[in-house]
Amino acid sequence: MKQMIRKGFAIATGTVIAGAVALGLVACSPVAAAGNESAGAARAAGQVAAEPRLHPVSGLAVVPLKVVTKRGAHVFQVEVAASPLEQERGLMWRNAMGADEGMIFPFSPPRRTAFWMKNTVIGLDIVFIGPDHKVLNIAAKAVPYDETPLPSAGQAAGVLELNAGRAAQIGLAPGDTVTW
Repeated sequence: MKQMIRKGFAIATGTVIAGAVALGLVACSPVAAAGNESAGAARAAGQVAAEPRLHPVSGLAVVPLKVVTKRGAHVFQVEVAASPLEQERGLMWRNAMGADEGMIFPFSPPRRTAFWMKNTVIGLDIVFIGPDHKVLNIAAKAVPYDETPLPSAGQAAGVLELNAGRAAQIGLAPGDTVTW
């Protein structure tokens, strides 16, 4: 009887592990494999097809974002939180983010807004960007889990989240330009 239970447990464990590996491979894939026959044919013919790059954790589109400061230009790869649901979740529960990564929250039409750090594990710099793509203000080194509202200093067309301290490292300040 014990041997049957062990054998059943071993089969179940193997099935769970195989399923998790398969799920992990799908979840980490930046581009869905199904339906890309024409894209593959275009690459084979030497043409570059414009495929969206997706973040392996969030599944959100990743786009380049350029910041121009007095020290020069810096390019980040940012996840785009476009829908209300994506914006509500933001970077909650994330444990890490690369030095040149971030998340952009575009707003159309621009509006006054405030962010908080509810359920946000990593410290962030929250950069409020006006309709002219100029930095309005920066909530530097926002504290993880803090629910204190951090407001924009005017109408925001977007909000950029970077790792805490990153804005200071690149010399980002109000009046600098941000484009995505």
